[in-house]
Amino acid sequence: MRDYAVHLLTRLLTTYSPSGKEEAISSFIAKEMENRGFRVRKDEVGNVIGEIGQKNPVILLCGHMDTVTGYIPVRVENNRLYGRGAVDAKASLAAMIVASHMLAKEGLSAKILVVGVVDEEGSSKGIKHIINEGLYADYAIFGEPSGVEKITIGYKGNLRLKITCRTQAGHSAAPWLYENAIEKAFELWKEIQKLHLPQEKRESHFHSITSCLVKIKGGEAISIVPSKCDIHLDIRVPPQFTSRQVFDEISNVIKQYRTLNPKVSVKVKIEDLNDPFEVDESSPIVQALSWSIRKVRHKPVTLLKKTGTGDMNTLGKSMKIPIVTYGPGDSHLDHTSNENIDIQEYLDSIQVYRETIVKLCELHKNLRKQQNIDCSL
Repeated sequence: MRDYAVHLLTRLLTTYSPSGKEEAISSFIAKEMENRGFRVRKDEVGNVIGEIGQKNPVILLCGHMDTVTGYIPVRVENNRLYGRGAVDAKASLAAMIVASHMLAKEGLSAKILVVGVVDEEGSSKGIKHIINEGLYADYAIFGEPSGVEKITIGYKGNLRLKITCRTQAGHSAAPWLYENAIEKAFELWKEIQKLHLPQEKRESHFHSITSCLVKIKGGEAISIVPSKCDIHLDIRVPPQFTSRQVFDEISNVIKQYRTLNPKVSVKVKIEDLNDPFEVDESSPIVQALSWSIRKVRHKPVTLLKKTGTGDMNTLGKSMKIPIVTYGPGDSHLDHTSNENIDIQEYLDSIQVYRETIVKLCELHKNLRKQQNIDCSL
């Protein structure tokens, strides 16, 4: 199985698949899963859905097929496999396919859905379509690089805003006569940056609101006082709030700014919005994965709460099921020109996925028995 697993990942890495250009890799994955006994279909946006097994529980293993741009020649060096997507996140997807095939051969009593989604690095078109289709599962694991001995149990939400400030144009030789749209936009940004709420834990990056000015565009010509400026903000939302609640607070800041600056027109647009998500540490999926990591790696498990935002947020809020993010690799290598995966870590992650599903089925069965006893009392 080792040779097949490494060969599969190598084939995925050599198939270049930046967001929007996933057709070749989706066809390869669909064919590969069919050859391994999966029931396979491709949906209208290009996601690949492979099913194996028949009974309950239904376990969703989801990874993304796309990468950022920039091909990296595939090579093995010092037991590390280099290539675009080695970490983010083709190693996770390959491990899910291999582990599911192993379990099917062993006759596991469960249904496993292995889904390769498109556009994760873009606008998450793939996972949004999966949700709209109404895919059902009892538990889910997203394949992203947590590190083989770590489990991501929480992500912050995000709120991406475009704010446009307009003022009257004038000659730059007399700047005191006019409001400068760039200066006013930056002034507004500084007010938004000050926003904090009583429920925050300011000492924690995960439990506090964080804001970043990611793009600014303004000005017409050298001799004109700028009359328009667009700023783009990335606001990260902790789990004690919804992203809409934070937007409402930002709207209040903008309203106050308008009152104090009547000569400045301010418009705001939500470009993206995702609520935070955090799974209960005592949930069966966390228990099963923790147990499996200790069994395979013989080391303690670290539970991570990340300040980024992932597809786990979108699916978790929609399906309301226990979900974690897990996969091999160092996330600091994401999107870099040096992206690579330790081959042994990748192989160990296959065993972790396999043991997790076996353990999860056991916990699920015991939970159902307990629920039946409680109902009969």
